[in-house]
Amino acid sequence: MRIDSIAKLSQWRQECQAKLAAQKRKVLVCLGPGCLAGGSDEILEEFKRIVAEKKLADISVEAVKKTGCHGFCARGPLVVIEPEGIFYSKVKKANVAEIVETTLEKGKLVEKLLYTDPRTDKTYTDYKEIPFYARQERISLRNVGQIDPDEIGEYVARGGYAALAKVLTEMKPQDVIDAVSQSGLRGRGGGGFPTGRKWATCAREESDIRYVLCNGDEGDPGAFMDRCIMEGDPHSVLEGMIICAYAVGSREGYVYVREEYPLAVINMQKAIDAAHECGLLGANILASGFSYDIKISRGGGAFVCGESSALMRSVAGEVGEPRAKYIRSVVKGLHDKPTVLNNVETYATVPVIMEKGADWFRSIGTEKSTGTKAFSLAGKVRNTGLIEVPMGISLREIIFDIGGGIPDGREFKAVQTGGPSGGCLPADKLDLPVDFDTLTRAGSMMGSGGMIIMDDRTCAVDVARYFLNFLVEESCGKCVPCREGLYQLHKLCVKICEGKATENDLALMERLSKVIQTASLCGLGQSGPNPFVSTVQYFRDEYLAHIRDKKCPAGVCRELITYTINDKCTGCLACIKVCPVDAITGEKKKLHVIDQEACTRCGSCYAVCNFDAVDIV
Repeated sequence: MRIDSIAKLSQWRQECQAKLAAQKRKVLVCLGPGCLAGGSDEILEEFKRIVAEKKLADISVEAVKKTGCHGFCARGPLVVIEPEGIFYSKVKKANVAEIVETTLEKGKLVEKLLYTDPRTDKTYTDYKEIPFYARQERISLRNVGQIDPDEIGEYVARGGYAALAKVLTEMKPQDVIDAVSQSGLRGRGGGGFPTGRKWATCAREESDIRYVLCNGDEGDPGAFMDRCIMEGDPHSVLEGMIICAYAVGSREGYVYVREEYPLAVINMQKAIDAAHECGLLGANILASGFSYDIKISRGGGAFVCGESSALMRSVAGEVGEPRAKYIRSVVKGLHDKPTVLNNVETYATVPVIMEKGADWFRSIGTEKSTGTKAFSLAGKVRNTGLIEVPMGISLREIIFDIGGGIPDGREFKAVQTGGPSGGCLPADKLDLPVDFDTLTRAGSMMGSGGMIIMDDRTCAVDVARYFLNFLVEESCGKCVPCREGLYQLHKLCVKICEGKATENDLALMERLSKVIQTASLCGLGQSGPNPFVSTVQYFRDEYLAHIRDKKCPAGVCRELITYTINDKCTGCLACIKVCPVDAITGEKKKLHVIDQEACTRCGSCYAVCNFDAVDIV
């Protein structure tokens, strides 16, 4: 159906809603990346096959749907039965027949697939009551996990493109900019720059051409918020971009997606094609006289292309290198034309602001960090996955109430926020509110929203080494402070991990960090030393232990540790079986011994022992 008027859009929405309402029951199968890795595509096909064979009265094959990421990645593959909200986790293909027979036919529960909170032993049926979901407030993720991303009708049924219709018929471009400004929306890509101010500056520039770009690069390790929105709700991104284009007077734009996100590329292109076919993208949108078109630009996966000017050079077919910051992209961006660049999450939020109003959005979050923010939880936390919470929530609430705390009875040590450009915050910072300004003052940053949680087995020096190595490999090399400075900083960090450094080396690293932060060309270089700066600020004793005592307190740095077997050894042979170099000897039910000369300190024996019989000294 080609939608060329507001009346037709309204009629189509009613038809889509009626079609969904006719589906008495629905089976929603998560096809996010984590669940796909667990075989959820096979689970989906098995559901469709069995439902088609049985010809059940209250569910059809069309009501068995694929969705984007449900968020609770630690429990995948996930299946939700609506309207009851029955939440089945760790589902396998072999479980499908039982779910159909027990739940869809008899209306009973498959108890073994329900989620049980390991902290309280409480079993949940409705996913909305699970603490992981109950404490969230979803705006940018409102449709992710709820709709089939390939079906534009499902997006429209949930209010999709209503904000666009309102903007094109009831608001002038300046009205849109004013609403975004009044909402307090700040860019969710990491910088936190006021979105309304960016749009207003671009709109004021005298130019015959303006561009609206979407940054879907998301190169931070452990971050996957934008990916999941593009995969699970691509039309929300398109709608936000079209609204922005109308506000600033743009006629064309690009979604920049990294090559490592193939499913995001596919789903975004399907959404663009569907919007074109329906007349919601392209020429004369909704008979308003406004035209705007979007293309996908695929990046090669360079971390530096997450930086605005480098991204625009990459879109233009040039080498992805940043340029000096006195050249502002809203004035001279893509092809030296005024350009607005926001990230996926920012655009996905815009339609909701247009519909519910700036005051509603400001009522959520804090005074200077309004609304909600999506985060990905990774590392040593029980409930790894994707969440969205109001700004101002504490780190403790995110990690322990929503994330479920640290597994295996270990102690919390630190959380890395903001990716490589961010920093590590220790346990005494757990009660800090999560907002743009507070995290920056604490020596970290919001970043795009990745959170990597660490337990007491994590070495702060090794964490700094890892992120510095990542940044050295990803530096574009254009400016000397970043190219050479980060290389030397990493080299010195490796020296500490190997127990070969002195306190003079540590002092040199601190001086070098200040030079890199001051003299680097772009924000990525300027924030490059942050992994070292934040860890040495909060875990200086750990650095000194490596330097003075030649010990790694966390037992991570291989050159500084020795594995020994104590008298708790039961002689179970488990460590002998996993040792890759046959460095462990011993008979069954007798004390084992490690040959220190042959041992490579891989830690396999420590990881496999169930009796605390392996010590790190």
